[in-house]
Amino acid sequence: MTQEEIDLIMEVAEEQMDKALTHLKIELSKITTGKANPAMVTGLSVNYYGSPTPLSQVANVSTSDARTIVIQPWEKSMLGPIEKSIFEANLGVTPMNDGIIIRLSIPPLTEERRKDLVKRSAGLGEETKVGIRGGRRDAIEEIKKAVKNGSPEDLGKRMEEDIDNLAKKYIALSDELIKVKEKDIMTV
Repeated sequence: MTQEEIDLIMEVAEEQMDKALTHLKIELSKITTGKANPAMVTGLSVNYYGSPTPLSQVANVSTSDARTIVIQPWEKSMLGPIEKSIFEANLGVTPMNDGIIIRLSIPPLTEERRKDLVKRSAGLGEETKVGIRGGRRDAIEEIKKAVKNGSPEDLGKRMEEDIDNLAKKYIALSDELIKVKEKDIMTV
């Protein structure tokens, strides 16, 4: 096994693990914590003259205070489609349209709702770990194939250790993200 092949296996494994972690970050940003966060709506698609367009491309999204998201479309004709996409996204908030801007008031979270969100976060963390372990498994399979095809066994063992350490690093990072999000959710 050449150094180039070793680097490629490691690179592919790290890329897969990194994708899982990036996906976790995106999904966690969508979970409300009782505080207004523009990330809750920036991923929404709006029907813009017949084609689905990201909300961020048809309106300015900001927060006016800790519990209010303000969406100001660049064209008044977009108020209706934006409102419709918010309803369809089932965010648990009702948009208030005053003819110029749309306000989303984020309700305070109940204790029960907070616990549900913590469970949801933990579930996302587990999904991420499955993705990380999948990257680890794929890389180790490649290493085992290479050893079977004549590469030195000690090199294969060292690479497996490196892959294991990489997976442990990414799992620790995902655990840390979940811990921070849970703390954020439970903070009243």
